[in-house]
Amino acid sequence: MAAPSTAVNISNHLGLKLNKTEKKFLRKQTKAKHTLLKHEGIKAVSYATQSLVVANGGLGNGVSRKQLLLVLEPCGHVEALFMPPNKPYSLVRYKTVEESRKAYTTLNGKEIVDDLGQKIILYFNFVEKAQWKNLELQALPPDLKIVEEIISSEDERVLLESINWTQDTDNQNFEKSLKHRRVKHFGYEFCYKNNNVDKDKPLPGGLPDVCVSFLEKWLKEGYIKHKPDQLTINQYEPGHGIPPHIDTHSAFEDEIASLSLGSEVVMDFKHPDGVTVQVMLPRRSLLVMTGECRYLWTHGITPRKFDTIPASEQRKGGIITSDIGNLTLCKRGMRTSFTFRKVRHTPCNCSYSSVCDSQRKETPPFFPKSDMEALQLEQEHVHQVYEEIAQHFSSTRHSPWPHIVEFLKALPSASIVADIGCGNGKYLGVNKELYMIGCDRSQSLVDICRERHCQAFVCDALAVPIRSGSCDACISIAVIHHFATAERRVAALRELVRLLRPGGKALVYVWAMEQELNNQKSKYLRGNRTSQGKKEEINSDASMEGLLVKQVPDLGNEDSESSVPSINDLQEGGYQSRNITNSKLPIHTNRTSFHSQDILVPWHLKGIHDKDGVVEPFGPVRSSETSPVFHRYYHVFCGGELEAACQTLGDVSILQSSYDQGNWCVILQKL
Repeated sequence: MAAPSTAVNISNHLGLKLNKTEKKFLRKQTKAKHTLLKHEGIKAVSYATQSLVVANGGLGNGVSRKQLLLVLEPCGHVEALFMPPNKPYSLVRYKTVEESRKAYTTLNGKEIVDDLGQKIILYFNFVEKAQWKNLELQALPPDLKIVEEIISSEDERVLLESINWTQDTDNQNFEKSLKHRRVKHFGYEFCYKNNNVDKDKPLPGGLPDVCVSFLEKWLKEGYIKHKPDQLTINQYEPGHGIPPHIDTHSAFEDEIASLSLGSEVVMDFKHPDGVTVQVMLPRRSLLVMTGECRYLWTHGITPRKFDTIPASEQRKGGIITSDIGNLTLCKRGMRTSFTFRKVRHTPCNCSYSSVCDSQRKETPPFFPKSDMEALQLEQEHVHQVYEEIAQHFSSTRHSPWPHIVEFLKALPSASIVADIGCGNGKYLGVNKELYMIGCDRSQSLVDICRERHCQAFVCDALAVPIRSGSCDACISIAVIHHFATAERRVAALRELVRLLRPGGKALVYVWAMEQELNNQKSKYLRGNRTSQGKKEEINSDASMEGLLVKQVPDLGNEDSESSVPSINDLQEGGYQSRNITNSKLPIHTNRTSFHSQDILVPWHLKGIHDKDGVVEPFGPVRSSETSPVFHRYYHVFCGGELEAACQTLGDVSILQSSYDQGNWCVILQKL
């Protein structure tokens, strides 16, 4: 587990000349001390105490509680070990000052190897007290139930052995091709393209016989209320996850039950107002979602190799508490889930109409008045659209933009760079001297990146699972304009900055409202040969006056203060929402000037043919050529707006701000 100790004895340095190794160690120890004070508010002291802070010895570094205790306990009796989740340090309290001093002098500079084989050097400093103020204990999401040990280990073995992953491919319920997991469907096939089932085409054979006795028992004991008629079996390899989602309302009845086999896992539940609850799903447990949890909260699994879990041997399913004196890391294993649902044959009439596809099918999108409505708008008119158009979109995105290439080429060799919203990964291979990793909200686009042998994963740009301060640079190209409120756009910028080390740089591009500047049209406008000068098509009865958020500035008055939002405007929620509350979003006419900042931009899908005359999912309209048309939400930025948003962050400086072919762009540096 641990490499031979390289600890530096620093107990007798007073008045002695230090050698080169000792000087290097003291520099690193001092740097760790300053970093902890600056970023975590943990102040080290120069005298010996019972308590120590262990830099690099945290759950965020991949160091488990058991692993760290094996290092600490030979020095004395450990009264408490606090390991905050996702942090690169821990706090230890020994029974006596002498034991703490022994750890300080013998373990400082000790090299250990984590479970991934990476070498980590520990740095110790004395602190006055090793304590941690726990967060308030969260409750499970409403209407969520976890039943532990609902089957025996023998039953688990039987169920796992019953899955024939290599059966005849002629069978309709044969394993479907998903790059990140193996899948089988029974009863009805679940289509991941539209997150629905074809209710008129049940699969032969129904549910497997091996499941029937378990379902009858769960019904009798009251764990479930409806007999399912659809089953999806997923097998997940360690490190893979599930994007956050809500099971389609119109597809399934209220109750959804999922049995976890083979390995435990932590699932994330998120309310539209931003509250997130992490829930442990133990091996052989049954998760049952009904009501609010099923209809309103998203659920997903973050892709990672380790989960932060309670250290107690008798840990229970449920929320991951904030008791950092009882947290450790658990390496994920191969997990298989049996998800049981009952297909719905009537429209959903739940109480959550804002997120219900049955109740919102004919409702044109409005400008969002809340974070919940913003999230729903983004899900329907950004996330789902890109899943549908991914292949066609990728075929049109092949030439890297010169100024972005210039930024990447100028970075030092071996820099760690994150492309947040990487799309098809066209920038991930621009500079082979960099270590680049990409992420995107679209699984289909990430799959294209992987086909091109690029490192990429699925995540939301507001919650990137990368350690804080670990990137030398980040890029965000044509991403932030897809967030539907000023607060969410600032949050996306803040998340970008969080990833940067001090001194690190970020390049951000957003679509500009000004598509003609200094009497020169952007490439976007120049591409229009037929419909120059057309206005947005306005849905229904909304007047143009009510939809105008910000007119394109007069070219002779580009510096007018009225054309630029203030920092206070952004902090108060954005001047846009005050002007267009209750207004329907206008549909932009492609290759024309913008007349509103918040718009729907059509995407005409090419090369995709309708099967059996079924309307394409996610509510596209159709052109006269019957090609599906999808509408993507955009907030186009006025001059000065991107800089104003960046200035609200406080811990960055703007190195450069410019206009590039119809886009506003900035280069930020973290202070």
